[in-house]
Amino acid sequence: MPEKNSLLRLEITDVNNLGYGVGHANGKAVFVAGAADGDLCTVRIIKNAADYAVGRVEELLSPSPYRTENDCPARGCGGCAYRHVSYPHELELKRNRVVSAFRKAGLSLPVWPVLHTGKIEGYRNKAQYPVAPGKNGPVIGFFAPRSHRVVEAVNCPLLPPVFGQIAETVRKHALHFGIPAYDETSGRGILRHIYLRAAAEEKELLLTLVTTSLDYPHARELTEMLTARFPSLVGILLNENRENTNVILGKRYRLLAGRDHLRDRLCGIDLRITPASFYQVNHDATELLYRTAAEEAALTGNEALLDLYCGIGSIGLSMASRVRELFGIEIIESAVACARKNAEENGIRHARFATGDAAGTARILEEAGGFSPDVIVLDPPRRGADAETLNTVLSLAPEKLIYISCNPDTLARDMAFLLPRGYTAARAIPVDLFPRTGHVESVVCLTRK
Repeated sequence: MPEKNSLLRLEITDVNNLGYGVGHANGKAVFVAGAADGDLCTVRIIKNAADYAVGRVEELLSPSPYRTENDCPARGCGGCAYRHVSYPHELELKRNRVVSAFRKAGLSLPVWPVLHTGKIEGYRNKAQYPVAPGKNGPVIGFFAPRSHRVVEAVNCPLLPPVFGQIAETVRKHALHFGIPAYDETSGRGILRHIYLRAAAEEKELLLTLVTTSLDYPHARELTEMLTARFPSLVGILLNENRENTNVILGKRYRLLAGRDHLRDRLCGIDLRITPASFYQVNHDATELLYRTAAEEAALTGNEALLDLYCGIGSIGLSMASRVRELFGIEIIESAVACARKNAEENGIRHARFATGDAAGTARILEEAGGFSPDVIVLDPPRRGADAETLNTVLSLAPEKLIYISCNPDTLARDMAFLLPRGYTAARAIPVDLFPRTGHVESVVCLTRK
């Protein structure tokens, strides 16, 4: 067994979704940060647990053919699991992760190659920068892995450059006027997060400052400076969060300038997006994802479509022209209000939306007059759908169920529950919404036998 601080010659045979290369020594898995499959290296063991070890590369003896230069200026944030391998190989690793998840769940569902747009830089339309006290004023960036230490990373390559420019303007304003960053240890300070959203091509930008008070010092000077420098900034808000919590947004808002939402166009639908609304972070890849879901559904125009976990209605509304009737359910009330407004502003009159938990779908539909879905779109959070929701879906007996997942493991778990209960599936189609990170979306169409 490898001992702590020992050196060993190790061949890396895989890369996991956290970006660790994986090798084996004496039957034990060894995880090595920044290593690529195909590397042969000398590794120093820095942790030796009962069933695995963790090491770091001391010497790269023979580099992997998939290895590429990690050019990120802020490597310590740990967000880009695959920045040290080529993008084509990253897509292979992501497909293999979906295949592996199905295999572990006892399923043999075919998995397509990963669909993608080819854009791997500047694609994210949302950033939530934590702010922390530093020696030279507020530090803005992202949390280091498994910690609340902020790594300075204003100019993240995955974000549009204008995000970094706005964040730096806020930082300089705070430094100039002595506005303290929030200290998680003491609970003191004012500025907690800088939260930015963007429409496609940064045509509209929305800034929310998460603070411990809605009375932000020198707010007028800040808004005048920002609106003069960034004409695409359509709204500036304060969000109050005084709680000692990992949750970023509080419940109270104050509008400092402009409007409280931005507008974007997705799959031909105009959408309004508030700070609290769920909206996919990659516009072009989201269009690819939704088109793929619609193609798998093969809608004819006669179906009644139920959109569960509908958020602001983007998935269902993107398919509205192909169905007879649309009903969406979402637990966040403000998102439901956005969904209704989005339907109204797009002239979609055959869509209804209700606030509620997906597990209570049967009751919600009954109260709405007995809506009976032919097709259900299920887009749950990373934890997947709970058993109550899945049983509710089965009780509705839709002809088709379009499952959109951001987690291969919970997707495979839920497929293993659904498929033996009267459904069949032809394939899983991964879509890369998060290039250079360890995440991958998947679409599966289940058809009732």
